[in-house]
Amino acid sequence: MKKNNFNIGKRKIGENYKPLIIAEIGINHSGSIEKAIKIADAAIKSGAEVIKHQTHIVDDEYSYHAKKTKPGNSDKTIYEIIRDNSLSEENEFKLMNYIKKNKKIFLSTPFSRKAVDRLIKFKVSAFKIGSGECNNLPLVEYISKFNKPIILSTGMNDIKSIKATLKIINNYKTKVALLHCTNLYPTNPKFVRLGAMTTMIKEFKKNVIGLSDHTKGIYTSLGAVALGACIIEKHFTYSKKLKGPDISSSLDGSEFKKLVEGANEIFLAKGGKKVPLKEEKKTINFAFASVVTMKKIKKGEKLTKENIWVKRPAGGDFSAKDFYKVIGRKALRTIQIDEQIKRQDIF
Repeated sequence: MKKNNFNIGKRKIGENYKPLIIAEIGINHSGSIEKAIKIADAAIKSGAEVIKHQTHIVDDEYSYHAKKTKPGNSDKTIYEIIRDNSLSEENEFKLMNYIKKNKKIFLSTPFSRKAVDRLIKFKVSAFKIGSGECNNLPLVEYISKFNKPIILSTGMNDIKSIKATLKIINNYKTKVALLHCTNLYPTNPKFVRLGAMTTMIKEFKKNVIGLSDHTKGIYTSLGAVALGACIIEKHFTYSKKLKGPDISSSLDGSEFKKLVEGANEIFLAKGGKKVPLKEEKKTINFAFASVVTMKKIKKGEKLTKENIWVKRPAGGDFSAKDFYKVIGRKALRTIQIDEQIKRQDIF
């Protein structure tokens, strides 16, 4: 079944196109626009086509209960983390314009209605919905109404939950791609479960599928590309010496560049049928073998395993696979030792 077309702006995404590798700035900028631009610049120089941000408007996103809730990877409350690591509307607009000025795609994840409204005001080309909002059906519906393409992370959700979310998105005829994800920071490779991603490829045949990868390295992402991922999302920083809740699962510039290069090479290597290539003909000419004489064979003498064998190169009338077919046939003429046997030589 042909997958639905999925585009972000002019960038086509799918199994027939090179993988889209997204550099996730997230909150690695610690609330600093200067640092955010520096991270974006490093991502651009490392080969990122899309630089993704997170749009947080803390009081529209969190109730007062968040002031007492701590995530597993921080001593601060989630309210404090987001409050201290979000950009103002003015600064986020500056970040977007910097990315667009460099002819790259700005993408962001809204975590509330006001965040969605801000991004609509920015005229973004698509939305990213995070795993925490995958089953936030009211927010998913609010986003879907704008009919902009959606990349939906599905961490912490199962197939049934994903289907319920897709039903809403599909009701608005909004294009959507799905990312498998494990929400542990960083993720131990044993918890990545690429098998879950391949299950999604089989289950959601009409959708582009990818991986949002929170491991420390690039290997699981490359494995995902080999298995059919069309989108890879990785957290990004210009320096792992920076402090922040997502730095431990972020790539730096040299790692990200290797990821882009590796993903593109794997994409080129995928597919194909198990048949010889026309480009292999020159190799076939010397690598394949022909049936040859191992002894002088007199006229009328039978060909046996003792007087014929197979040797390189190819080009004889009888290839190595014909060896057993010529056993028992007789020579029409005297054939000298080490000659390729011709059709006119035997009967």
